[in-house]
Amino acid sequence: MNRLLLLIALVAALSLPAAGIAQTADQTAIHAPTVKIGWMNVQQAIEDSDEGTRTLNDLQKFVDLKNNELDAMRREAEDLRTKLEVQSSKLTNEALMDLEERARVAELTLQRFSEDTQRDITNRRQRLYNIISLKMGAIIEKVAIDKGLDAVVIYDPQRDAWVNPALNVTEDIIKAYNQAYPAGLPTIPPAAKKP
Repeated sequence: MNRLLLLIALVAALSLPAAGIAQTADQTAIHAPTVKIGWMNVQQAIEDSDEGTRTLNDLQKFVDLKNNELDAMRREAEDLRTKLEVQSSKLTNEALMDLEERARVAELTLQRFSEDTQRDITNRRQRLYNIISLKMGAIIEKVAIDKGLDAVVIYDPQRDAWVNPALNVTEDIIKAYNQAYPAGLPTIPPAAKKP
């Protein structure tokens, strides 16, 4: 009989903390604040905004122009190399050295132009992203407040496994940005004319 009472007391003692923990967890869940989070794809917001689309189209025109220049320089360098291969045995030492120097200069010029152009394109793209993202900060805040969100978190479809599409506010941000910054209007006022 003593063993039975001891076993009942032990079971009761062990169940009390568990019941207390469960009750505390239930009370915490009742009092925990609800947090509303929205997600946005920053790259999509920047690139799909009217200003971003227009600026990226201008950047693509610049890239196409530079590619045409690069192709012309590449053809010139190839022509000099071909000429060097075909005519090297027929040229005087002085003419051969001159042609080799011209081919070397053409290759170096091509390489430098390619590197400089790539750096310029990267800088232009980064500047676009920086300018729009700075202006977009206030828009994100406005959309979050309008939707009653406590936070807007960056969504990256390449990194994040899944986000409920109902929580994605990217399109709302794009729409609000386009209204605040129409693409047809200059974003920086022109300098005042001096008399």
